[in-house]
Amino acid sequence: MPTDSISYQKSGYFSPLMNDYLDQKSNIKSLYNRFASIENFEAQVQEKKTSYTYENREILVSVLKQQYSKISISTKTNQNIELLLNSNTYTITTGHQLNLFTGPLYFLYKIISTINLTKELKEKYPNYNFVPLYWMATEDHDFEEINYFNFKGRKFHWNKESSGPVGRLSTEGLKDFFEVYACELGSSINANAIKKMFQEAYLNHSNLAEATRHLANALFGKYGLVILDADNTDLKRTFIPYIKDELIHQTSHKHVIETAEKLKNYTIQVNPREINLFYLEDNLRERIILENGKYKVNNTQMEFSESEILSLLEKYPEKFSPNVIMRPLYQEVILPNLCYIGGSGEIAYWLELKSFFDAVKVTFPILLLRNSALLTTEKQVKKADKLGLTWSDLFSKQKDLVNAKTRVLSEFPIDFSPQKEHLRKQFEALLDLAKKTDDSFFGAIKAQEAKQIKGLENLEKRLLKAQKRKHFEALERITNLQNELFPNQSLQERQANFSEFYLEYGDLFIQKLMVQLKPLDTSFEVILL
Repeated sequence: MPTDSISYQKSGYFSPLMNDYLDQKSNIKSLYNRFASIENFEAQVQEKKTSYTYENREILVSVLKQQYSKISISTKTNQNIELLLNSNTYTITTGHQLNLFTGPLYFLYKIISTINLTKELKEKYPNYNFVPLYWMATEDHDFEEINYFNFKGRKFHWNKESSGPVGRLSTEGLKDFFEVYACELGSSINANAIKKMFQEAYLNHSNLAEATRHLANALFGKYGLVILDADNTDLKRTFIPYIKDELIHQTSHKHVIETAEKLKNYTIQVNPREINLFYLEDNLRERIILENGKYKVNNTQMEFSESEILSLLEKYPEKFSPNVIMRPLYQEVILPNLCYIGGSGEIAYWLELKSFFDAVKVTFPILLLRNSALLTTEKQVKKADKLGLTWSDLFSKQKDLVNAKTRVLSEFPIDFSPQKEHLRKQFEALLDLAKKTDDSFFGAIKAQEAKQIKGLENLEKRLLKAQKRKHFEALERITNLQNELFPNQSLQERQANFSEFYLEYGDLFIQKLMVQLKPLDTSFEVILL
């Protein structure tokens, strides 16, 4: 088995901003509170302790008990919910969209990273309790992002119209979807277990929030995972002061714009709006826009004066929904949270928010990049060994991999560097001569040098192409293996659904991930199944 490990920074799959964050570059240190190291959690606890009230704990626990009242709850999860009433209990949180049947594999990696970090923290700090929490993105309204998943290279798509928050979306119509998917699974013991999971989650629950809660609880309830739907009146009531500030003062816009300026050398993940709130109803989630002193709901006839919208807020806080800029603040206000675990895109937009959190005096959490993993079989490992491939080879872009391996397979060097260097030395003498004549002759020699160097480069490319044809079969085996591990030349975790692996390995698959994913490591876990 290849023994080299791949750091996130060297994998080629993370942005320059994320690489600099992981390297703790000095130019972005002002954009986060504390880096994600085990030693930094003590100070994070002390800071959070001073800003999170017992009243908020009571409201949180009350809401959780209400949301769990209709489903079977594990002893561990029940204990964790009760522990949240204690002032020495804190959450480690991850969030994710309500992707159909969990969507891509990294949904599992996020949650397992969260559970495993709570275990590590408990070992390091036994006087505190740490609860893993999954924040369901029930208020999102981009249904097109979540209404499908891939299984063995095939896309399973749920055709349905949606206009409001996805958590409230009816699961009606998924029976037909399930019948198509079930045919692909077969009739093995694991296939039947997957079918049962899908049926109990989606066919026995009326909306997508309840279905997702059931599924996540079925997969991770025994590990103590707590699942929260923050689309809740009581929780939003605690957030009223921050919604009011956003409506009147637009504090987030000012500070996030300033931070974005500091990130101008990177790709900006999200851009703030003047008001970063939506108006929310069962079939409606539209932006609130301030125009000429009136608060208007985009694409509707609704509009409010300042006094009217503030009155609406006091009576019906559930009608106000935070967007991507305000959602992190909402999370940190209602939870006794220490750390947020997310993907690279999520961490990138959190880095835009630190000055905003400071302005509204809310503790900014530690940010941790979720685990990434490459799942492989013994057969694939043997292929890699036989083909002389390292993990670095397999992580490289396919064009670069093919070119590199063609050079290795070739019986002679496909590198005209010595010839190009010899040519340059020959032209040096001619250029010395040209300096003694006129500029036009000097220019002619430079042009001839460039032409001949270009000619050698073209010959080198043609030779490489010829060697690719000669070693086609070996190169095809290499690219076939890479395509198995990196479907669509992308990370496996962004393409495949967990059921593809659960079908083969059952619950042992989840157990294997629980053992091997180390949340504070910053390298890809290559997991042999």
